[in-house]
Amino acid sequence: MQFRFEDTTISVNIPHAAGLLSAVRARLAARQGFALATINLDHLVKLKSDPAFRRAYAAQDLVVADGNPIVWLSKAARRPVSLVPGSEMVLPLARLAAQTGRKVALLGATEETLKKAADAIRAEAPGIDIALTIAPPMGFYPDGPEAAAMLKQLQEADIGLTFLALGAPKQERLAARGRELAPNVGFASIGAGLDFLAGSQVRAPQWAQTIAMEWAWRMMSNPKRLVPRYWACAKLLPGEFIKAIRAR
Repeated sequence: MQFRFEDTTISVNIPHAAGLLSAVRARLAARQGFALATINLDHLVKLKSDPAFRRAYAAQDLVVADGNPIVWLSKAARRPVSLVPGSEMVLPLARLAAQTGRKVALLGATEETLKKAADAIRAEAPGIDIALTIAPPMGFYPDGPEAAAMLKQLQEADIGLTFLALGAPKQERLAARGRELAPNVGFASIGAGLDFLAGSQVRAPQWAQTIAMEWAWRMMSNPKRLVPRYWACAKLLPGEFIKAIRAR
């Protein structure tokens, strides 16, 4: 599944969760760095208007579909991919790091959230080594010198997998920069994944996820912030369906 923009093409190059775990296991075992992005409709909105975000996405090694609309578009284009929510991949990826003996770092959110998330991960991934937790200060900028120092710290600490919980586009831009400054580190952009584990955010109930209405549940929980975001997504979707059908 591909999304074409004026200066780049973004491909969902990992079609399902099993493929993602296989690819990450191989890279961790070989001590190779990588950047994982989880594309959704909100990302598509941002990608259309943000050249820096497009460049960062083009630098990602692994891209999965994080959102039912992306899955629907892939089916419309007759290039189907499966839903792989980034927040659901934190524990499976953490277990891979433990199995391959690679250190883990958590970067983003707040110190309290990182501590609770680390405890939750340790309980579910026996033997994992969470070597670093980094809560960036307010106003953190992924292209600044502070970010460069953090990436250097990850590289020098021999971190195998870093979970980035900064939100888009910061996390993807930091991961892209990390591919240059910390080439042996794997970066997984997982948005609210650590907040869910820590309990600082509550994910939609299973019934809402099953009927693809998680977005509505989230919107009702924070309408001031999310109504404009989802309206922008809704306006984008018809045009993307037309493109997907034409791409058959």
